[in-house]
Amino acid sequence: MATEGSAVTLMAGGDIGPIIKPTERFAELIQPVLDQADLRFGQCERTYSTRGWEPQFANGPGGNLTRLDPNMAGVWEATNMDVISLASNHAMDWGPEAVIDTIELFRGRGRHVIGAGRDADEARKPAIVERKGVKIAFLGYCSVLRDGQAAAPGKAGIAPMRAHTYYAPEEFQPGTPPRIITEPYEEDLLALQEDIRRAKRLADVVIMSIHWGLRHVPKTICTYQPPVAHAAIDAGCDLILGHHAHSIKAIEVYKGKVCFYSIGNFMTTGSNKRTANTFDWNLIWFPIDKECLPPHGCYQFPSHCRKTMVAKVVITRKGIERVSFLPAFINPQAQPYVVGPEDSKFQEILEFTEWVSDQHPHKFRVEGNEVVVDTSLQ
Repeated sequence: MATEGSAVTLMAGGDIGPIIKPTERFAELIQPVLDQADLRFGQCERTYSTRGWEPQFANGPGGNLTRLDPNMAGVWEATNMDVISLASNHAMDWGPEAVIDTIELFRGRGRHVIGAGRDADEARKPAIVERKGVKIAFLGYCSVLRDGQAAAPGKAGIAPMRAHTYYAPEEFQPGTPPRIITEPYEEDLLALQEDIRRAKRLADVVIMSIHWGLRHVPKTICTYQPPVAHAAIDAGCDLILGHHAHSIKAIEVYKGKVCFYSIGNFMTTGSNKRTANTFDWNLIWFPIDKECLPPHGCYQFPSHCRKTMVAKVVITRKGIERVSFLPAFINPQAQPYVVGPEDSKFQEILEFTEWVSDQHPHKFRVEGNEVVVDTSLQ
């Protein structure tokens, strides 16, 4: 029987969805660390199905490899993920059948799925997970959706937290990008807050997973993101786990609660690249480390996306007791591994995280191989 002081350790990683068999091998180096947790969370970047129709997108990423055969889902078993968010920009690429099949596959294996469903009620429903007498509610949302991909009454899809985008002239130089202003959809934000309030009545702690922000671009936080984070915490959310950017973004402490704007990539390979350079839009170019490109490697993301982390959270019935992260690095074979303070990459990742967080209230301290987030900041 659980006592009042029983503590649950949650470990969380970002985007998962390798496209090369056997997918279990991508977990080999990180699995011993995850095994130390009582509860594990991961963000799913794929659907696992043989149904649906091929994407017909006019622009933006998508395509054949966002749907995989169910026999490619072994990475989820290898990591023993307990809670899986399907709220991503890829979940509806192949239509409702593929995402429904993926929900059934995970639930058939005893996993909790959040952020997607056959209708809005299912997509918005929290997963209530109990460990050691501690009840933890997980909710999942996505801000990077195409039109028609949001779940609705009687319609399969993703739990949305969308944003409007506006552009304003910024400078006199030809070719300079405009000022970009993003604002949350009011109806999505109000619904998200109500979801959190309901979940809070059912659990000791509420954790929100959200797929949002700008991919690949280091540091930049969109203007809609802090208002959403703050509104979620104001409604009773105890922790925010962000992802989609494929790299570490800011860690912010707001009213004593922690928002990870992006915990980075975890176990994914990216789409095939032919050269060591890639770009987003017609504006920003990124180098990819040559050792990560085929035929030697299979991690086809910009160099800064190799820095990542495992979020670690200690939870009791009284709330979240401690928040920290384990600095980690992704090798050319797209395998993440935790680095200790004796490794120069530990300090490199810590300094990078300090840099991306320097516009937001935060304070870190190193304890052993963990970086603790000071939640005494108000």
